[in-house]
Amino acid sequence: MFTSKSVNIKLYITMKATDCSYRFVLLFFACLLTFGMYFSFDLPGVLQHRLEGITNCTDNSTRFNETCVQCEGCLGMSSRQFNILYAIYAWTNAVVVIGAGVLVDRLGNRVGLLLFSFLCLLGTSLFAVGTMLKDTSAMFPLMLAGRLIFGSGGGSLTVVQSTVTAYWFKNKELAFAFACKTAMSRVASVLNFFFTESFASQFGLVLAVWNGAILCGVAFISAIIVSIMDIHGVKQLGDHQSLQTESKKFKLSDIKQFTLTYWLLVMTVMFYYVSLLPFMADASFFVHQKYGYSPRMSSIIVGVVYDLSIVLVPFIGMVIDRIGKRGIMMLMCSFMMIPVYTVLAFTHIHPVIVTVWLGITYSVASAVIWPSIPIVVKQSMLGTAMGVNNSIQMFGVGGANLVVGEILGKNNSLTEEERLVRWKYMMIFLMGTAIACFTAAVFVNICDANRGGILNQSRKQMLQSKFLETEKTISVEPSTEKDNNVSDEKQPLLGTVQTIN
Repeated sequence: MFTSKSVNIKLYITMKATDCSYRFVLLFFACLLTFGMYFSFDLPGVLQHRLEGITNCTDNSTRFNETCVQCEGCLGMSSRQFNILYAIYAWTNAVVVIGAGVLVDRLGNRVGLLLFSFLCLLGTSLFAVGTMLKDTSAMFPLMLAGRLIFGSGGGSLTVVQSTVTAYWFKNKELAFAFACKTAMSRVASVLNFFFTESFASQFGLVLAVWNGAILCGVAFISAIIVSIMDIHGVKQLGDHQSLQTESKKFKLSDIKQFTLTYWLLVMTVMFYYVSLLPFMADASFFVHQKYGYSPRMSSIIVGVVYDLSIVLVPFIGMVIDRIGKRGIMMLMCSFMMIPVYTVLAFTHIHPVIVTVWLGITYSVASAVIWPSIPIVVKQSMLGTAMGVNNSIQMFGVGGANLVVGEILGKNNSLTEEERLVRWKYMMIFLMGTAIACFTAAVFVNICDANRGGILNQSRKQMLQSKFLETEKTISVEPSTEKDNNVSDEKQPLLGTVQTIN
């Protein structure tokens, strides 16, 4: 009787590994991987006025004039120092993330999951400790070191998260799965924009920052769960040996096999996030200074960008999975970015209108850009492809953060009129990067059209193309027909020929 129950339990586990619900449970925990990371990434932006403000204007008159921002428990950073916190994250990300992608392709997802989630936890903890050392020479260097370690884990964690998601959902609900992980990361950002300022007002800056470290701890636990599920699931699907073989074959020199379409996608992603992330980092302070809203209300207004994405991205992902048109949608959302910064630079239209508009463009971009990369890259090279993409993206974002920091200068030492002029120059700079993004998207569509238009294919068209390729392979190598049929039976999550018949 005991043996029978053991067999039944084993059979149940085997069925769960091949069942549709298995990959969606795995997706839930995979989404939690970057929840704490995105919450922590946006923390300085929400708390910018506390990081840059000072407790007593009189005692600090040698550094600030009478226009200084006065608040209890603030750290007294300059705008340059604040933007360096973002730049160091971006540049560390850029340097580390390519090696992280290669490591994932060579050693597997599990190593990356545990290593990078731990680095996020360690980095956010050091940053929080730094905020506890106010008015000491160690404060800013320790906070900077924390962001550096956090950057080495954050971007790398998104790479391994993407490779896991792409394996379990390729040729299925790929755009929807990527949309879900984007939406979950935006939930973290929304919670940050809505509650962090209120929490800091009630409990202080230090405890508010420690919330990010706690959530990164939750992400580390999720990494353990995803690792276990991935190992078990891949074995049950019979792909363990083949993935190991492909990993051993991969060489860094294979990067030259990436297509022109891939490189143009990388440039589109880079320019898009160069337009978005530096703005989001300073947006709360911008709304506070230009429109006169309180810091908390400013955070809520800016948070609308992420509020909309939580609702819209999964829905748009489902639509994209069915109709395709990724290249065309990419072109549209990049074009829609340009008016955002034009309006912010030259008008006084209510900021909510602008953030709603930006939220819609961000939702479309998230649903089409990231799922496009696995379509144009082989699974065995996906980790490296994502790593190269993230690296170039972060180099661009890091440079943009420094440019923005130089444009704004020592914001607290300027008059109100001078501050508004500096904000205007910043928006003009971001408008230029949005135009560059649109240009790159145009070339993506041209190149993709010359290669068969795969990015604009619907799910049905992609499966038909795959079916024709399989038929061609079988006709050339009839001796492998049996092996191909077995492989299809073991990979129900990757799409089957039956969907065409």
